[in-house]
Amino acid sequence: MANYKFILSGGGTGGHIYPAIAIANELKAQFPDAEFLFVGAKDKMEMQKVPQAGYEIKGLWIAGLQRKLTLQNLMFPLKLATSLLESRRIIKQFKPNVVIGTGGFASGPLLQAAGGAGIPTVIQEQNSFPGITNKLLSKKANAICVAYQNLERFFPKEKIVLTGNPVRQDLIDIDSKREEAIAFYGLDPNKKTLLVLGGSLGARRVNQLIEKELENMLSQDVQVIWQCGKLYFEEYKKHNQQHVRVVDFIERMDFVYAAADVIISRAGASSVSELCIVGKPVIFIPSPNVAEDHQTKNAQAIVDAKGAILLKESELDSQFSIVFEALLKDEGKQKQLSVNIKKLAMPNAVKVIVDQIRKLL
Repeated sequence: MANYKFILSGGGTGGHIYPAIAIANELKAQFPDAEFLFVGAKDKMEMQKVPQAGYEIKGLWIAGLQRKLTLQNLMFPLKLATSLLESRRIIKQFKPNVVIGTGGFASGPLLQAAGGAGIPTVIQEQNSFPGITNKLLSKKANAICVAYQNLERFFPKEKIVLTGNPVRQDLIDIDSKREEAIAFYGLDPNKKTLLVLGGSLGARRVNQLIEKELENMLSQDVQVIWQCGKLYFEEYKKHNQQHVRVVDFIERMDFVYAAADVIISRAGASSVSELCIVGKPVIFIPSPNVAEDHQTKNAQAIVDAKGAILLKESELDSQFSIVFEALLKDEGKQKQLSVNIKKLAMPNAVKVIVDQIRKLL
């Protein structure tokens, strides 16, 4: 078998890094002799996460454009030019068979350089509303693997393949882990469990909401696993008590999903894909502070399929307690949301993506 070489680039957030690692792991399973190199942005979290997953990574001097005039923006043309030169050098040295981009700043110059050198490229777009980098790269890409329908308005139709987003394989069968998960968190098996997910760094507005509503929730015989994020743990750990588990970060996502009856979550693309597979009733509170408001669009795609509830941050004070109490009391509604969100799950995404990569070898 030929000794294939793959370069993967994705970073800035876990939502870009995790899919890239999942794709690399599947390629490695199918091509045990293959060589891998990751390319990320210097100072971003991929520089730690990728080596932890066992892969080599090189960093580019690149950052995104800010929305206002800053020194960063004035530096952008220089950073881009430097990163393009460095990307060309990396590609020339490593000689990859295929280059795969999962989004983030570094994937722009890298895939641009690969396309210029005539090397096949694959884009994996997690969101229902693509970022500017992938829109630009799509013109030259050989295949564009997407997680949502109706992206023809952004990408060349003939290149689009509906694959779904790569997710952790240990989430496929969580029902069998419920007892173990309840014991792991020291929870009461007879109470309903609310799981609150704010993303790896945390979500200020979600944390403020849970703090305000906590007594009310506990009075309704609910216990809470509250992932407040690393940035906020010191502030909120004081709420740890008999029926409340406050954590900064979750290692065993399969356990928290198994224990949960109802979930409150941000609507990042990876989270949404995981929640489709998990199939529990969800209230999405999208972050309004992300590029092109794509979290709201991700959540809306699920709501349109009657698979979740969406509350905007601006509606929380007036609507949250009404919506939450109504959902908690309505077992039929919970079941309907579970069934509908699960219909949108694509558990084989990573295998379908690797099939697309195989075609280019």
